[in-house]
Amino acid sequence: MKENYMVCNCMQVSYKNIADALEGMDKLQDVLKLFEKVQMITHCSTGCGGCHDKVLDVISEIMMA
Repeated sequence: MKENYMVCNCMQVSYKNIADALEGMDKLQDVLKLFEKVQMITHCSTGCGGCHDKVLDVISEIMMA
């Protein structure tokens, strides 16, 4: 796993928090559906929304690894 860093400052969601939320999910799922699940678990991108693309990038990166 990459070095842990903050992805969503508003909700204090880190790379590791997103990775933990994705644990056990099918790697071939739709990234947007995974985003919704991660958002429900972590509440990322529910504040200002500025991290939306960063969260999608992290999900893609983790699921392709």
